[in-house]
Amino acid sequence: MVESSKVNEKQQTQNQVQGELNFEDKVIQKIIAHSIENVDGLLDVSGSLFSNIAGKVVNSDNKTSGISVEIGKKQVAFDMSIIVEYGKNISKIYDSIKKISADHILESTNLELVEVNVTVVDIKTLEEHQKDSVSLQDRLSGAGEAVQNQVGNMKKNAETPARVE
Repeated sequence: MVESSKVNEKQQTQNQVQGELNFEDKVIQKIIAHSIENVDGLLDVSGSLFSNIAGKVVNSDNKTSGISVEIGKKQVAFDMSIIVEYGKNISKIYDSIKKISADHILESTNLELVEVNVTVVDIKTLEEHQKDSVSLQDRLSGAGEAVQNQVGNMKKNAETPARVE
């Protein structure tokens, strides 16, 4: 009986503490982004440059770009634009996004997902998407290397004394 009364006292104390729990948009955006990473047929969230190819993020650490959220006291809604794989059932992809996101949001925050608006902005074969992703990555890497080489050459030239003849 003593054990039971201690538990009740502790619960009453916790219930008397005032305050509010709030979430920044980026928290919900990250939960959504992580939850949908392995949805079959979803190639990209437009604006984020994240890719499902081999479960890796391509070109960007910002998975939340392209996902906009509205957060209430007890409910969440979000919009996103996606690129899907040609030949996959887009309705099933949409249903997977809704279910997986709802489960993860509820599990992490106790907020209920009440609305999901998805716009399909492009459809590509897996090969097209890989080519586009690699091309962008290569262009960015190549530009970075060129700048580093140029800076190195300029530094080397500045350190070498001029010869007067």
